Amino acid sequence: MIDMSETTTIPLTKATRDLLKRFGQKGETYDELIRRLLEVAQQVEFANRQRRILEEEEFVPLDQV
Repeated sequence: MIDMSETTTIPLTKATRDLLKRFGQKGETYDELIRRLLEVAQQVEFANRQRRILEEEEFVPLDQV
């Protein structure tokens, strides 16, 4: 349960609110939804960083170290 003394209001346009609603699951609060979306964003960011490293960095086989 969310402690209402620790909540804040974030202004959103109605269009943004409607987009959030499309991604929400039944019974999910906006706080839970946004946290879930942020976790997905972190995973995507990590994967993109790994892909960039693989594409741009040089690797030496372990047996040559």
